[in-house]
Amino acid sequence: MLQRIQTLYMILAILAMGALYLWFPVVEDAEGAIVVSREEPLVFGLIFASIALAIITILSFKKRQLQFVLNRLNIILNFVLLGVFVYRSLTLSGETLVSEKGIGVLLPIISIVFLVLANKAIKRDEDLVKSVDRLR
Repeated sequence: MLQRIQTLYMILAILAMGALYLWFPVVEDAEGAIVVSREEPLVFGLIFASIALAIITILSFKKRQLQFVLNRLNIILNFVLLGVFVYRSLTLSGETLVSEKGIGVLLPIISIVFLVLANKAIKRDEDLVKSVDRLR
């Protein structure tokens, strides 16, 4: 379980999403109204679902096909979260987005990269198992 490289990639994706929750600030517009907050149900739900799905994926290490599908679902969740951030940032006016959010917008992209790398490693393991079964 922990000796496989895809587990390391998924742990790094979990850490990226955990960092997103911990470091994501409250973004306010010029009038002081909250535009994006980490306590917002949609943002919190997507971050929590991504972390929970990655943990479930790590724990299902004996079922590689299920791991592959769960990682793809997690990638889609991260794209939805990224879409929420982009949509909310487009509703802001001026330069408040760059100075307020910082790295928070990039963390779902980093998580997506780690999940894609994990999927490649899972695919490589599956191909190796199939090639060994073919030799028997």
